[in-house]
Amino acid sequence: MLTIAVSKGRIYEEALPLLAEAGIVPIDDPKTCRKLILATTREDVQLVIIRATDVPTFVEYGAADLGIAGKDVLLEHGAESLYEPLDLNIACCRLMTAAHKGAPEHQGRIRVATKYVKIAQSYFASKGIQAEIIKLYGSMELAPLVGLADCIVDLVDTGNTLKANDLEPRELIMNISSRLVVNKAAMKMKHEAISALLIQFEKTLANR
Repeated sequence: MLTIAVSKGRIYEEALPLLAEAGIVPIDDPKTCRKLILATTREDVQLVIIRATDVPTFVEYGAADLGIAGKDVLLEHGAESLYEPLDLNIACCRLMTAAHKGAPEHQGRIRVATKYVKIAQSYFASKGIQAEIIKLYGSMELAPLVGLADCIVDLVDTGNTLKANDLEPRELIMNISSRLVVNKAAMKMKHEAISALLIQFEKTLANR
C-alpha cells in the first residue's frame, strides 16, 4: 500500500488530474464526506487529507510514503530529510512582500508579519535589513492596516485581496509551485512501486 498525503483546497483540486492519469481516483469526495483517509480506484494507493503545513511532517516520519506540498511549506518546514524528485507545476503563485499602497520604503529596522518566519528571516538577512518577524496564522493583510507591521510576507495569486485592503505587492521573494516529496525509507522499501508512479507523473507532466 502506498499512502499519499495531500491537502484540501487548490493543491488537491489541481493534483486530481495528475493522479487520475496514474489511475488514482478517490472513491469519496473530501468535500462531501468527513473521511481523512480516502480509498482510491487503485487498491494499492490511498490518500490522506491533511493541512498543507502537515504534509512534510507526515512524509518525514513515514505516516505517508509520498506527499504533495507547496515549495513555500517545504522551505518553511525544512525538508532536507525528504526526496523532492518532481516539480508538479501546479498551484503556482508568488511569495512576495506587500505594504500600504504608495507607502515609502522603510529605512532601518522594520516589522514584518507573516506565517513564513524562516523564509522571511532569511530573505531580509540576505538584504542586510534588520527585521522583527511577527508570526501570524491568517489575515496577514490586517497587520499593516492596524499598525502591527510595516509590511507582510505572503503568497500572492491574483492580488485581489491586497487591492481590496489598499495594499500592493512589492518584492518577489520566489515563485512557488507544488512539489512531490518522498520519504527516504519508503523510497528504499517500496522502490518499485514509487518509481513506477514517478515515471507516470513525469510522462503526464511532459505531455502537458
